[in-house]
Amino acid sequence: MTIGRSSAVQRQFNRSATSYDAHAHIQRSMADQLARSLAEWKNKGFLSDPSILEIGCGTGALTQILVNEWPNANMTALDIAPEMIEVASKRFRSAQHPGTANCTKDRLRFLQADIEMWAIKAPECSVDIIVSNACFQWLSSPKETLGHLRRMLRPGGLLIFTTFGPDTFREMHEAFDEVYRANGMETQRHGLSFHSPVQWEIMLQESGYSSFLCERSIYMEKYASARDFLYSVKGMGASTSEAATIPGYSLRRLFTNMYKEYEDKFSIQGGVSATYDLLFIQSVAPY
Repeated sequence: MTIGRSSAVQRQFNRSATSYDAHAHIQRSMADQLARSLAEWKNKGFLSDPSILEIGCGTGALTQILVNEWPNANMTALDIAPEMIEVASKRFRSAQHPGTANCTKDRLRFLQADIEMWAIKAPECSVDIIVSNACFQWLSSPKETLGHLRRMLRPGGLLIFTTFGPDTFREMHEAFDEVYRANGMETQRHGLSFHSPVQWEIMLQESGYSSFLCERSIYMEKYASARDFLYSVKGMGASTSEAATIPGYSLRRLFTNMYKEYEDKFSIQGGVSATYDLLFIQSVAPY
């Protein structure tokens, strides 16, 4: 990531470390899908003691699953936000997980780092599995970073990750666009721009991976109101915006009008809908 964006993302996730789990329902289901797929790889005779790198471990929900599923693995769980690392570490120190404290010290280390900077100097052919849940949408230079991760993978090693597709939060984007148009202004993007499966496939091919599998699913979540939807997004640390301030048009007015447009167009029984476009992607390093 660029230094400015990296610092902003780190601040966001530091602030949301204690609230993240209360809002991250979608991310938990994505982590479960990753865990199921990895279990299939394990059952097909993949290494019983792999070296695993988890990128964007957050509060450690997927980390916990991986540690339990791969009892002999050597694992590094990396995150950009030190507060997230602290929450994840506490998960393993908790009395709710008896016996994990000793094994954590032996085979799991937490690392606070920006993956885009760290991977540049990471050792070649040093890991068997790279896994990441709901993180790669934050990469400033995804193609370059995929190349560094490819270099880290041993021959036949697996890159497996989830991220969000371009239809994610389409209701919010349509509502913002309508407000801009109604006021005679050029539309702006609020939130991240997400890559399509084809874009990911091209980047992975150009980075030297030998296969590509993408499963795409659309998930609809219900929130009490448009304001509650944005509150939940902020609670997950995902409130970055690419939009610039507009002279003479206050943010408060913009958001008030967006909420009205959102609720006029996308109300369902008991609240409003929000689309999550979920991408599950696997690639392999060639032998």
